[in-house]
Amino acid sequence: MGKIHPRLDDKLQAFIRAQRMFFVATAPLSADGHVNVSPKGYDSFAVLGDLEVAYLDLGGSGIETQAHVQENGRITIMFCAFEGPANILRLYGQGEAIDFDHPEFSELMKLFPEYDRARAVIRIRIERIQDSCGWGVPFYEFRSDRDQLKRWIGNIETDAEWRERRYARNSESIDGLPGLSGTGKP
Repeated sequence: MGKIHPRLDDKLQAFIRAQRMFFVATAPLSADGHVNVSPKGYDSFAVLGDLEVAYLDLGGSGIETQAHVQENGRITIMFCAFEGPANILRLYGQGEAIDFDHPEFSELMKLFPEYDRARAVIRIRIERIQDSCGWGVPFYEFRSDRDQLKRWIGNIETDAEWRERRYARNSESIDGLPGLSGTGKP
């Protein structure tokens, strides 16, 4: 059924590139905290090396992923084959949130040339790579990306206004963990 891989070889990287969607899972350390699973789309995922990946965090309804990663680093990325041969690929690792105030942010944004703004880049050092059959995943046909998130990000007039909205809406998670601080550091 499942197989452990020592690194992201060419075949696994090709599988990742072919997927139009992936899922991100994180959790706080507290047993009372909320586990978070977020779907991600667009061309927002990059393989940085055999054991390192990153994705663009454009923002959304909360700051759960970033708050969890800042607290404990644990993160899992899951890709499912909705077309072609059945497969599920999970990347388990330690994440780091590089938000728009971080000194490395501008350099990492170059990985995603289609985007001018993002809340953060989440960089992940992979500790375990595992695939599984995916036989229970149905076939889906991709029609197109939704453009609402891109339009929403672009509709805020100035960068200063956009940044202020991010601080106001993303200062803490639903469990009260710190989110964006405005200091360039969690």
